[in-house]
Amino acid sequence: MVRVMASGVFDILHPGHIFFLEEAKKLGDELIVVVARDTTAKKLKHQPIMNEEVRLRMVSSLKPVDRAILGHEDDIFRTVEEVKPDIIALGYDQVFDEKYIEEECKKRGMNVKVVRISKYSGSDLNGTRKIIGKIIAAYSFQKEIEKQEKEVVKK
Repeated sequence: MVRVMASGVFDILHPGHIFFLEEAKKLGDELIVVVARDTTAKKLKHQPIMNEEVRLRMVSSLKPVDRAILGHEDDIFRTVEEVKPDIIALGYDQVFDEKYIEEECKKRGMNVKVVRISKYSGSDLNGTRKIIGKIIAAYSFQKEIEKQEKEVVKK
């Protein structure tokens, strides 16, 4: 039984997340997904829009995911020691260094292979920041239309 561990913030789920998790699942028999704590997400990426419990529940419900857990705030390797994966799948944009992770795992008595998953290219909405930008643009556009409609009504 090959256990794969993947991790991420998973704030606004999008096709890139689904691709990442499907590809990670293909690497083994069981996929454990570590959802970043709110404090970790804020440090590494951005203030999450959805809190960690909501993100955990969403990720838990995804088909490729066998189990989802919240990560530790202080030491990522504590979570690795608890999960005991054979493989750690990294997203194309995650800041972690594969060799460093493998070496640190060896120091802690674990033989873990680290695999970098390629970028999903099937959609232009495969990034949380891109989605947030589109939402802001759509909201701004809607507000401008509403403003113009009010001006027409006044005349």
